[in-house]
Amino acid sequence: MQQQSGSKRLKHSRYISGFDGIRTIAVIGVIVYHLLPYSLKGGYLGVPIFFVVSGYLITDLLLQEYEQNGSIDIWAFYGRRMKRLYPALVTMVLTTAAYITLFQRSLFVNLKSIIWTNLLYVYNWWEIGHGQSYFDRFNGESPFTHLWSLSIEGQFYLFWPLILIALLYVFHQRKTIFYLVIGVVVLSAIAMAVLYDPANTNRVYYGTDTRMFAILLGVGLAFMWPATKLKTELPDQARRALNITGAVSLILIVILFFKLSGETSFTYRGGMFIFTLLSTVLVATVAHPAGVMNQVLTNRLFDWVGKRSYGIYLYQFPIMIFYEARVTNIAAHPVLNALIETILILVVSDLSYRYLESPTRHYHYHELPQLVKNCFSRQSQYGWKRWVAIPAVMVTLIALYGAAAAPNHLPAKDNALQNHIQRNQKTVTKDNEAVLSKQKTAQKKAAKPKTAASKYAKVKLTSKQRSVAKDYDLTKTQLLTAKNMPVTAIGDSVMVDVSTDLRQVFPNTYVMAKVGRQVWQAPSEIHGLEAKGALSQNVLINLGTNGPMTTQQINDVIHAIGPKRHIFWVTTHVPTRNWETQTNTTIHEASKRFSNVTVIDWHGLSADHKSWFYNDNVHPNPTGNRYFTALVAKHMTD
Repeated sequence: MQQQSGSKRLKHSRYISGFDGIRTIAVIGVIVYHLLPYSLKGGYLGVPIFFVVSGYLITDLLLQEYEQNGSIDIWAFYGRRMKRLYPALVTMVLTTAAYITLFQRSLFVNLKSIIWTNLLYVYNWWEIGHGQSYFDRFNGESPFTHLWSLSIEGQFYLFWPLILIALLYVFHQRKTIFYLVIGVVVLSAIAMAVLYDPANTNRVYYGTDTRMFAILLGVGLAFMWPATKLKTELPDQARRALNITGAVSLILIVILFFKLSGETSFTYRGGMFIFTLLSTVLVATVAHPAGVMNQVLTNRLFDWVGKRSYGIYLYQFPIMIFYEARVTNIAAHPVLNALIETILILVVSDLSYRYLESPTRHYHYHELPQLVKNCFSRQSQYGWKRWVAIPAVMVTLIALYGAAAAPNHLPAKDNALQNHIQRNQKTVTKDNEAVLSKQKTAQKKAAKPKTAASKYAKVKLTSKQRSVAKDYDLTKTQLLTAKNMPVTAIGDSVMVDVSTDLRQVFPNTYVMAKVGRQVWQAPSEIHGLEAKGALSQNVLINLGTNGPMTTQQINDVIHAIGPKRHIFWVTTHVPTRNWETQTNTTIHEASKRFSNVTVIDWHGLSADHKSWFYNDNVHPNPTGNRYFTALVAKHMTD
């Protein structure tokens, strides 16, 4: 019996290194998504890969144990999982909480809830009702947001062994259980599609029910593709088919990393499911001992990264967010800063793996009381090493103090930007239809910049108009030209932020702006505006805050607007992100290719004026909004 057990463990371990390669692909995608200017659209798709691998590995091990022993030792399973996952999670959560308490109070809100929901593995459900979108980079980005996936895995580890035992007791054939699992997979994918709300993706992105299909696809694979039952030799044709299938699935996965955005309806209505199916196929080919995919994904680098992938995933957000909070001009050296952040993540993850994860995985916790007693002994066998407990205790106490003292809501003075944007979003939505009806009348009264001076020479400004001209440093001609100019403004949260000031000068402005909008989303919005007659002759664009843009993406926007309209594109001021320079270069180059594109260089004007911005150094404050609007008005009326 012992020999049989040993051989099964040995056979199972043959594909573990290959799965380290899969984990490496997943974690590289996640890191590149957050760090590099030319980020992968689908970097977030590393999580479904982790889910599939977890579902397969855990179920395959449990089924091997059941076949070998006729039972599953649930308590031993729980013990192994807790030893593997909990020490690093607790360390990361408490250390991050202590840092926030001492140095970054802007992230202090809800700290108590964040800690206990993570430690109980229910953080994903808390995020649905209280957290921010995973794709929101400018709303007080939390260093805990990514932990939602660990909560789903924790829930899987808790309930699946119990469910599996019940299924094995009721249904003796693996095929029957496989069909049941696939049925739940389909229901989970349908739930994601039905519950998807483009205005708020949190429910489907974080929900256990809507994400469970990824883990269950791995589970289903374990029933029909058990590692110990796969033949080491295959006919040439079958082996060739297996290898081609693995290579194609890997290539398609990499392509989708570049193509599948987390903010489009297709992703949640089939795209993510397709990606997860491809990941399942890749896992199957890696697990098969007769295939070459295991060898392809096995090398020293992938082996090293894969073993530390849990730590890399844990520590990536805190390191990136805390680093970028201190080094505020990330855009000045985007690649260098990305390299520094990557090195920090790898170093911290390696230390965690060597000195925390590996030792605690094999530690016998019943010896803990004796260890504590020994540490306090004058002749302690641990010597100076026992003093490591002091900073650990201090970090824990600071984190607990932070949890007790943290408020549930930001004070109004610290939430000014969010409140301002929310008010403006409601106002522009409410007033857009009224503006649209006035634009046709305004178009008839509008004067071309070249003839505006003579047309408005005898017009006398009202007291309100004189006040507006003074606030925005405009001449009479500029103000009156802007008053009668129909404008369509398309943008992201910066456009929402400045919309009230913009309408003070351009009252006939139809604002189509949304928090988090990306440049590639604009063409479909533009076609919608044109269909309803809301795309005027003057189009003001402020996009690029939330991510880099390619030449093709900006071309798509310009082509959607058309050559007969005048496009005014505002450059981006986002020094806290690594894509600022690349985005602004793309905008300037577009103006050279298209004669109807005029660049309004907000970045150049605002570069040395940090006092014009809120604390995020991205969104203009009331002072910055006046300068922004004045710059726009002078360019559009000259």
